[in-house]
Amino acid sequence: MSKLDENLAPSDATLVRAAQKGDMTAFEELVARHRDKIYARAFSMLRHEDEAIDLSQEAWVKAWQRLQQFHGESSFVTWTTRIVINLCLDQLRKQKRQRTESIEQMDEEAGGVERQMPVVCGNPTEGLEREELRQRIDEALQQLSAEHRTVLVLHEFEGLEYKAIAKVVGCSIGTVMSRLFYARRRMAGLMAKYKREELQ
Repeated sequence: MSKLDENLAPSDATLVRAAQKGDMTAFEELVARHRDKIYARAFSMLRHEDEAIDLSQEAWVKAWQRLQQFHGESSFVTWTTRIVINLCLDQLRKQKRQRTESIEQMDEEAGGVERQMPVVCGNPTEGLEREELRQRIDEALQQLSAEHRTVLVLHEFEGLEYKAIAKVVGCSIGTVMSRLFYARRRMAGLMAKYKREELQ
């Protein structure tokens, strides 16, 4: 290998410092460590495999180009995740301009459902059911509009606060709150519907 010894497992911060000095091997190690997470974030927002691959690769190119701008205020993976999120938002806006989106009306039956994201139970004997639940969640996410899906992903999966989401998405905190409220209610309604179908 090069200067990097796999056995020493250098920290991200060490690799970033080396990469900022032009060490491409160090940057390649960062990509290898975090590419799955960056791809997963792109896919969770776009719901399209090829687009997610393209944009996650573009995010790594931009991360390399902008590496001198990274000063360690957050972790490297958080910084890179923000890059891919912004690329995905640009892509979603572009798609929205190309077609008129119809935002589905919330099911009346969802009114009384608890407004929470479904939680996957940790029963080790239920691996198959967990996989099925994950698939159900994916299907439900696809039925949300891009705006509602985006705030849900940023808040529930990325852990961003309302203020940070508002800044990333480019809208008011109130709009973020209302979109998140709608998205949670919609998801809860869809998951309840799947549950009823299974019981029939």
